[in-house]
Amino acid sequence: MVAGTAHRQPHPQTQSPPRLERLPATISSIAHDLAALGLERGMCVIVHSSLKSLGFVCGGPVALVMALEEVLGAEGTLVMPTHSSILTEPSHWMNPPVPATWFETIRAETPAFDPELTPTLGMGLVPETFRRQRGTIRSMHPSVSFAARGARAEEIVGDHPLDDGLGERSPLGRLDAIGGHVLLIGVDHDRNTSMHLAEHRSEWEGKERIVQGGPIMRDGARVWASYDDLDYDSTDFLRIGRCFEADTDFVRIAPVARSLARLMPVRPLVRYATEWMRRMRPGSLVE
Repeated sequence: MVAGTAHRQPHPQTQSPPRLERLPATISSIAHDLAALGLERGMCVIVHSSLKSLGFVCGGPVALVMALEEVLGAEGTLVMPTHSSILTEPSHWMNPPVPATWFETIRAETPAFDPELTPTLGMGLVPETFRRQRGTIRSMHPSVSFAARGARAEEIVGDHPLDDGLGERSPLGRLDAIGGHVLLIGVDHDRNTSMHLAEHRSEWEGKERIVQGGPIMRDGARVWASYDDLDYDSTDFLRIGRCFEADTDFVRIAPVARSLARLMPVRPLVRYATEWMRRMRPGSLVE
């Protein structure tokens, strides 16, 4: 033994046992977990996800998309938000703002929304992968588009109006009408876009509308289109979601790979959120 090294040798009885690593997630393991959570063949489901939360996945975002489609089957419909918030009225930008001297250049020069070419922004790898999959349909809203693939895809994302892009005639309104579901994988209710539909249905004293805008193709020409919309606010969505979980039994929670997932029906969620906003948002009209 070399002098001076004995103190660095751990005693056999004090050595930690070798760490047993979990196997990486796969299409089949993710599909198994989704089915255990309650996802079923034939469902129409809007998915918000964090790929990173799943740990190592063989195939990354492609594997997650394929697992979702495997469970839903040909009768089901998979929906994801494919928003591109850079295609909005620049005078409303806050994170970060841009100089007012840029506004007209942005309005005049930003390329028109193209459902095949325009990338998502801040949505993550999974929606960006899904929107590019063959057979996926993307709605034509420049800033709050949705992509869908499956039996009812056209019914959900077709004819998406500019005005009230997350309102009654949006894909969110259609998911509510047909009894769709929300699936949150590794993310929480602050990413639960369906609650924006509740903002349209609810009333509170501080509710405001704004003029939005974005570049679109109209009659073969690129134009900057202005349209009316809500001044959306998702800062209380996490609190609403927590209350919904505590007050109802609609939310199913279970692990998917190394993440925690939540599955819930759209309609009772939106109904609950609508009433919660009416009672709890600042300036509530409820006495």
